Amino acid sequence: MARRPQQTGTLASLAAKLGVSRTTVSNAYNRPEQLSAELRQRILDTAEKMGYPGPDPMARSLRTRRAGSIGVLLTDHLSYAFEDMASVDFLAGMAEAAYGNTMLTLVPANPESSVDLTSAQQLVSQSVVDGFVVYSVAKGDPHLQAVRQRGLPVVICDQPADEEDLPFVGIEDRLAIAPAARALVAAGHRNIGILSIRLDRERNDGRVTRERLDNAHHHVQQSRVRGALDIFRAAGINPVDVPIMECWLNDRPHNVATAKALLEAHPDLTAVLCTTDSLAFGVLEYMASIGKSVPEDLSVTGFDGTQLALARHLTTVIQPNRQKGVEAGKLLSSMIEGGDARRVLLETSFAPGSTVRTL
Repeated sequence: MARRPQQTGTLASLAAKLGVSRTTVSNAYNRPEQLSAELRQRILDTAEKMGYPGPDPMARSLRTRRAGSIGVLLTDHLSYAFEDMASVDFLAGMAEAAYGNTMLTLVPANPESSVDLTSAQQLVSQSVVDGFVVYSVAKGDPHLQAVRQRGLPVVICDQPADEEDLPFVGIEDRLAIAPAARALVAAGHRNIGILSIRLDRERNDGRVTRERLDNAHHHVQQSRVRGALDIFRAAGINPVDVPIMECWLNDRPHNVATAKALLEAHPDLTAVLCTTDSLAFGVLEYMASIGKSVPEDLSVTGFDGTQLALARHLTTVIQPNRQKGVEAGKLLSSMIEGGDARRVLLETSFAPGSTVRTL
């Protein structure tokens, strides 16, 4: 087995050996574009021979007072960031914005802990970052309060939507869902149910009361449900007659279970409007499990416009999940460097798909 070279070199000794400044050696690692390819390679080759591994990141952080990382706070299990396609797209955009300049640190908060300020403060205070992107967190969530207390630059993505003093990246959710609701109405549907993911920090799996909807702290889902009801009301459908079911944990088993609960409780439904593509996939899976098909036996719409949804020709609203990540990452990076805070609203579009049937 090859032995690792003994670490004897330092940045200063390497600079002296090569007859260059310590800044030049540092640039070979941190700002390679400022050196010629030949000089950088000569520095790296000599460093290897001297056993010098490169600048100490901890020492650099102490010197610059920068961690070189931005935190992405989400109040879901860590696996959610890699399983939910909308979140995957968002994080890809964040990575694109940060590429070559900084690292991403995921700060996943268990959704069950979103009522505990002490644990929220512990999680946030342990995050070695230069700023936070708060991704889709409920209004009043203690993790947002803990982030504020850190005193670092903060950008909110999606929700809460009414923190006027903080920069924001998102869409107009209440208006964005309208094309999906209109598609169902235009196809002649009047018996329509709604599936929504988490509306509030307090757990609920099942029927959504008017009181829960009105007092919801997850503004994105509240706005989408209200936006759909706006369209149904305008078409003469009484919102009281529209059953709404909530899926508190947005994963495959719970998506399917919530679809099952809605359709078993309301067998007369001809259509289901879903506030996420993941919920729509739950409906598709449940319908297939009972030998029925979409749209022949039930019309379904989603929201997100994930690649899988488009590949399966789901009727859905396309939101720019990746661009959200890019804009949030760029905005936070700018603020870390002293730039101004601002609000960014992005456009959505509608994919007619093939999961809505005309009655």
